[in-house]
Amino acid sequence: MTEPGPASTGRARAARYAGLAGAVLLTVAGWLGGALPRIPPTGATEPAALACWLVGTALLVGAWWSLRRGAPSTRWAYLTAGLWLVPLLAAPPLGSRDVYSYACQGWAYAAGRDPYQTGVAAAGCPWVDAVAPIWRDTPAPYGPFFVLLTALAATLGGGLVGTVLLLRVLALAGVLLAALCLPGLAGAARVPTARAAWLALACPLVGVHLVAGAHNDAVLLGLLLLGLLVLVRLPGRPKGLVVAGVLLGLAVAVKATAVVVLPFAALAAVHGRYTVRALLRDGGWLAGAVLAALAAVTALSGLGLGWVGGLARSGDSKQWTSPPTAVGFVVDYVGESLGRRPEAVPVARVVALVLLAVLLVVLWWRAWTALRRLNDVRRRVHRLAAARPRVTLFAAGVALVATVALAPVFHPWYATGPLFLLAVSASRTTWFVLPAAVASFLSLPAGTTVARYGKAPGAVAMTLLVVVLVGVALRARLTARAPR
Repeated sequence: MTEPGPASTGRARAARYAGLAGAVLLTVAGWLGGALPRIPPTGATEPAALACWLVGTALLVGAWWSLRRGAPSTRWAYLTAGLWLVPLLAAPPLGSRDVYSYACQGWAYAAGRDPYQTGVAAAGCPWVDAVAPIWRDTPAPYGPFFVLLTALAATLGGGLVGTVLLLRVLALAGVLLAALCLPGLAGAARVPTARAAWLALACPLVGVHLVAGAHNDAVLLGLLLLGLLVLVRLPGRPKGLVVAGVLLGLAVAVKATAVVVLPFAALAAVHGRYTVRALLRDGGWLAGAVLAALAAVTALSGLGLGWVGGLARSGDSKQWTSPPTAVGFVVDYVGESLGRRPEAVPVARVVALVLLAVLLVVLWWRAWTALRRLNDVRRRVHRLAAARPRVTLFAAGVALVATVALAPVFHPWYATGPLFLLAVSASRTTWFVLPAAVASFLSLPAGTTVARYGKAPGAVAMTLLVVVLVGVALRARLTARAPR
């Protein structure tokens, strides 16, 4: 059973202008109480800003959701998503203060400090008061390529405002690069381009967090999708594999999350029949280029692998929006009611990471066996050309979903990676569009997260959701194995 087609012209027009109104309200909310450089002493959001934020988010999410089955055309989707970005480009940073951390890390590197060895406060960043207090004393968890980009922005920007503007330009360039890749990826995977463009680009998480918030996930997505597009267009060709590997290596050098996609990119690199020999040959070219790009940018920065150690500090924030953390909270609550304090959050996070490693292996093996089965079908060349992009992109998207769901922390913009890959490869959309819509409501304009309110109820609700999803998955598995 397929999903219905695109919406009518009247509903599409209403969605376009409702979303534009929402974007304008979010911009107003940003100037009334967004993540401006000066942190309010109380940390509370002004009532007027909160009202504009909630109404604007509801309008933007509602407009996006109403056309989730497809926009009238690809051109219409691009124009509407661009229209929504116009007011957000005039807003201060929204939903997060991370851009100030980027700015200070870039300043520290440009000033000769090692951002992987010291926090921005100890480095003497003149803009440290704009950084969220929790991140002032932590080393940078981002790759050397992104540190080089932030240093360039800090050098050319001069002051804090100029640096933030350049970082937003960088984020916008990443989104535009991803947007250019969407038609090619969706076409290769036989997914409606208009639907893919709408789901990816018009999602409120993109405008609010990737562009207005200037998160480095935008740069990651641009490099990642371009690398995958090269693989889809030029599988098995050494030059294409090298170019794709360099792009994917740079994506890893922005943010380590891109590593999850690499095993599935190796599957997309195979040309012709899927054999172990072909995988080692074509995947070897890709892996070599990835490692070469990482080595080159690491040597250029002179920072070594210090950023790997910084990744461990990203879990300093404990919020129930992360399923493993929520489960740990609930175990602690139960332990406290029994007179004990189990400190279950670290344990739950370790268990989740082990489970993630197992799931990634299973996902890769299923994708590999699915592609191997196509070796034996008739007209296999045509079938492989049609199936390879869809299988590999969808598996990579699901791998990112698992990574985001089982990570020690979750922030709304983390959902954009899975969203883009699934938008160009999934046949059904509600299962990943709905969580993205919900995630759009999890942050407030000044960067405060909703997770800081109602910690216990939120943890219990998230744990119950985990139990329900696990039960549904087990039931589906048993049903599939039951004899007919």
